[in-house]
Amino acid sequence: MKTSDNFKAVIENFLSGKALSDTAFAQNFSKASKNLEGCFNYIFAEVKKTGLCAFADQEIFDLAVKYYSDDAIEHPQPVNCRAVVNQPAKADLFTSLPEVSKSMPPAENKMPASKPESKTLTLFDL
Repeated sequence: MKTSDNFKAVIENFLSGKALSDTAFAQNFSKASKNLEGCFNYIFAEVKKTGLCAFADQEIFDLAVKYYSDDAIEHPQPVNCRAVVNQPAKADLFTSLPEVSKSMPPAENKMPASKPESKTLTLFDL
């Protein structure tokens, strides 16, 4: 399995940031028996077990934290797979919005058909 540099960087940055902010995790992160390659193998093995192909970032980050925190996880076997990291598009004031199809007018421009006016008596009309 060859992990993309982007995937490696995202996971490593998350784990490093968590180790800086969480002293309990910092001890787990510095264990000699754990390494990033093993972490990636564990993540991919767990993802393969689910049979799913898309995960939220936090689900993957939680798996990475579990790998370092759980001493029962030793050296997972490599998995032949490919990981894709989607980066959110940055807001740009100079980029226009995607064009809306002109074949159908927007729903908010439609005027409701006029209904025959019916006079309902209220308490004030009596």
